[in-house]
Amino acid sequence: MAGASLRDIRGRIKSIESTKKITKAMELVASSKVRKARENAERTKVFYDILDAAITELESSGGFENVFSKKREVKKICYIVIAGDRGLAGGFNNNVFKLVAEDAGDIPYCVMPIGKKALEHFVHIGKEIVYDKYPLTSEMHVGSCVEIGKLVAGGFRKGDFDRVCVVYTEFVSMISQVASLKNVLPLPKKSDVENGPKMLTLYEPEPEEIYEKIVPQYISGTIYNAVCESLASEYAARRSAMDSATKNATEMIDDLTLKYNRARQNVITQELNEIVAGAEAL
Repeated sequence: MAGASLRDIRGRIKSIESTKKITKAMELVASSKVRKARENAERTKVFYDILDAAITELESSGGFENVFSKKREVKKICYIVIAGDRGLAGGFNNNVFKLVAEDAGDIPYCVMPIGKKALEHFVHIGKEIVYDKYPLTSEMHVGSCVEIGKLVAGGFRKGDFDRVCVVYTEFVSMISQVASLKNVLPLPKKSDVENGPKMLTLYEPEPEEIYEKIVPQYISGTIYNAVCESLASEYAARRSAMDSATKNATEMIDDLTLKYNRARQNVITQELNEIVAGAEAL
């Protein structure tokens, strides 16, 4: 029985050591990827800021009314949900899904999922999937976001939905990532809240026509920036989760090693007692 117990403990130690090697390798891979993803997020933010400034300037150039900035009763919401392609990242994916449910409340909504886990989740709960051509976050590129931006703008124009939001995870630091929601359509009237003198600019063609063309690009830039932020957040969350798993494995190995040494000591003590008892019997 004692020998069998020792073999069981040795087997568990070997199994946990193998798991520890895997979690440590995944932690190192995530650490290397998060730096590159964070750099991409910083670069895309510049493009997003330029588009944001262009829209603000167009709004301040004249008092025209546009379908993309006109508020209307919200009867249906379209969520562009960006989640991960894999698990093993703590609460990274679930936090995004909870934010969607809390924001929607009782209002009907459809989903444009980006990320394998997002697609699986919303298919599972039976929500309307508007677009699933690019389910993997890691495969998203500028062209993909442009296509989605045009689709979203067209659907909003036709009245398929009355509000469009991007739900993603914002990268704060290597140990902090926050599920965030950004309203995309209708566009806020930024010129109404910004004070100060306005620059007089002549446009060719008219500001309304430029506005119509730049809005899909603005949506695309918003989506791509959110994708880059989510990728960086996913890698950081996975790194933290794998680091915790590695530490837990180390603690379990130490605990099992202690139990193994104690069991082995008991076996040796028992064998010595049996030898002494046998010698006394002789």
